[in-house]
Amino acid sequence: MTSELTPNHAAEPVKSSKPAKAQALTAVKGMNDLLPPASAQWEWLEDKVRGLMARHAYRNLRTPIVEPTALFVRGLGEVTDIVEKEMYSFEDRLNGEQLTLRPEATAGVVRAVVEHNMLYDGGKRLYYMGPMFRHERPQRGRYRQFHQIGAEALGFPGAEVDAELILLAATLWQELGLQDVRLELNSLGQPNERAAHRTALIAHLEAHADVLDEEAKRRLHSNPLRILDTKNPAMQAVVEAAPKLIDFLGEASLAHFNAVKAILDASGVAYRINPRLVRGMDYYNLTVFEFVTDRLGSQGTICGGGRYDYLIEQVGGKPAPAVGWALGVERVLELLKEQGTLPEAVGPDVYAIVPDASALPVVFKTIQTLRAQGMSVQMHAGAGEGMGSMKSQFKKADGSGARFALIFGGDELARGEVTLKSLRDGVGAQQAVPLVDVAVCVAQSLAQPQSVVA
Repeated sequence: MTSELTPNHAAEPVKSSKPAKAQALTAVKGMNDLLPPASAQWEWLEDKVRGLMARHAYRNLRTPIVEPTALFVRGLGEVTDIVEKEMYSFEDRLNGEQLTLRPEATAGVVRAVVEHNMLYDGGKRLYYMGPMFRHERPQRGRYRQFHQIGAEALGFPGAEVDAELILLAATLWQELGLQDVRLELNSLGQPNERAAHRTALIAHLEAHADVLDEEAKRRLHSNPLRILDTKNPAMQAVVEAAPKLIDFLGEASLAHFNAVKAILDASGVAYRINPRLVRGMDYYNLTVFEFVTDRLGSQGTICGGGRYDYLIEQVGGKPAPAVGWALGVERVLELLKEQGTLPEAVGPDVYAIVPDASALPVVFKTIQTLRAQGMSVQMHAGAGEGMGSMKSQFKKADGSGARFALIFGGDELARGEVTLKSLRDGVGAQQAVPLVDVAVCVAQSLAQPQSVVA
């Protein structure tokens, strides 16, 4: 008997016993994986920074990636690009709290300092490393997840600390071998001085309203100082002719700025005064600075900072001065890569070759001894039941970048020995080494990078 399909019914598809292939997932656009060997170059930079910070008595601070949205609105300013356009914000479904992935770290550092009363016994020098997040169009040198390293000195009012931080960054460039970076410097004075300049600036810009773009018109009465940072070619003449903030600075602000410059001059650090340098956050006062390059196109700032004497009070703490900077890790590494001065990834010191799985107990005991003495050892891992042929193991040993192969052959082990073979200098040279002397022999060989193993 046959059945007929009505117009409202379709034949059911035949179900396959084979599970559907899962769709491959990829990283969010503008948020990049960091893979070996590039990750080793990041570690190299981070180690350089840690050493430099330790020598300057700056201590590491780590804050959460997620902070209350109000922290950034209050700290960075409601009419900044970051707050208006670039923050990843969301509502906590458990309690309705408004939260944000941090777009920068200074506000979080200040929040932590206030929350834990860290200035109760005097100023603090701190540094941090970590990812930041901004919802913007990914391009060269600008990502949605990017990484910053920063230094902050809180509780210090003097110009000497401004200079210390600038010199700290300049020293880092020297130690990294970073080239073609220049320092730009300005002073934003104090709030009352900026208010007088603001009045004059608005009057000047209003007189040229026909030249202003829509972004400038929107900012004219909310944040006119940021208009000076415009990249619009049609507005450059108007901006160049605008009143200069430095002409409105009082005696104390000028003295502070001159003291910073005097220390930089005495230290041999070149700089250029840039009266249009205002930085992107509203919390700055007095000294502001940027280290810039022409080698990254429009994303030319690799490090920026300044003094923010009012931010601590704005986030609920007792009034206290502070100054700091942050550098863009991706941008610094891109410059070093472009120069060809990034260090090459280093392979392990030793690759352990295991012809037969029966040797594994001795292999593990031996390589653990080497590792305990600070040597880097990669052990060959077999496929399936076997350990793989000697030829394939040597191929992997060579590909690992190891300087030496340590061969745990059955005949050698029966004599209480292993074979140490050079994979780099004097390729092929080898010697039998008693198991009890392996650590000493390998250490001696590693200490003579140009020597050939006899």
